[in-house]
Amino acid sequence: MFKIFAIAAIAAVTLMSATPSFSQSIEIGPGGVRVNPGMEPPPRDMGITERQAVHIARREGLQDVDSIRRRENVFIIRGVDRDGDDIKVVVDRQTGQVLSVE
Repeated sequence: MFKIFAIAAIAAVTLMSATPSFSQSIEIGPGGVRVNPGMEPPPRDMGITERQAVHIARREGLQDVDSIRRRENVFIIRGVDRDGDDIKVVVDRQTGQVLSVE
């Protein structure tokens, strides 16, 4: 009986030492204390928001917004211009550059 327990204990220790270890840290900063799990992806540039895209489209003549669609790399803002005509403005999501006005 003791021999089976000893073998099980050795097997458990062997398996535990073979699993990868993940480091964690505690960060203290202006926002308070938080646990950093050590597996956070690097921050990426999120680009512009929908609100910023509408502001850019308004500079291109958009008066009233009918719809905003988010595609892979662009915002497509549809609406009406100051003359009452339909307008579509395509804005790059990363840079905020106007790609087309129709």
